[in-house]
Amino acid sequence: SHGVWTLGEVICRTTMKCKLKLTSKGAHMFDAHAVALGPQGMLVINIAMLSLIGWALWRAEQKLSSGSELILLVLLGAFAVSGRILLDPIPNVQPVTVIVLLAGIHFGAPRSVALAAAVALCSNMLLGHGLWSLYQAVGWSAVGIAGAALSNRLYVNGRMMIPALAGLAAVSALAFDWIVSLSALHSLSSEVFLVYLMAGIPYDLLHAVGNVVFVAWLANPLSEVMTRHITPPTPMAVRDPVSSRV
Repeated sequence: SHGVWTLGEVICRTTMKCKLKLTSKGAHMFDAHAVALGPQGMLVINIAMLSLIGWALWRAEQKLSSGSELILLVLLGAFAVSGRILLDPIPNVQPVTVIVLLAGIHFGAPRSVALAAAVALCSNMLLGHGLWSLYQAVGWSAVGIAGAALSNRLYVNGRMMIPALAGLAAVSALAFDWIVSLSALHSLSSEVFLVYLMAGIPYDLLHAVGNVVFVAWLANPLSEVMTRHITPPTPMAVRDPVSSRV
């Protein structure tokens, strides 16, 4: 009846379509497992699943040899995608921004940009893919580039400067949200766009606060993991370590 389906309608119609394909025995199984949970219950389950994924990826990382940057980036991408999807019930709170920022600090701009684009694309395949995906990829890429450019100030003498990183993570949340908001200009006038930006400020602040929490929780352990897998620089790269990251 509608020209464009909402995400909820798509999920509902897809679920019904899948249910119609079940056998009578399968249908009984579907009903038996369809336990109604409230938002809080689902959030608890999602956090438990994310913790399980994080533990499994950490165990996998323990078996990697040093210098396995690309494999580690795949593991980080899997955790970032899982975190974004599973924490979706909390508005604008997800670990992607902080993970991409840390990747920029340790692995440089090119790898963090690749990670940012891959996470945006893969997670949006489930959350909803469209024009905004490009702006999200650009926004997270900008975060990774900022981390690479400021790496010498954020990671000093083998230590992560947590207060400075938390501040940059909060600013990155606002910058990312405003970059993504630019996608609305394709359908909104400039006057309405300003109202749109103002209405989104509470969600921007949620993103910023969430990033600070993720920095406090993830920065040091992820930094230690990333440091173990940084490929030793070539002699030419040693001459200009900053430019090699950017």
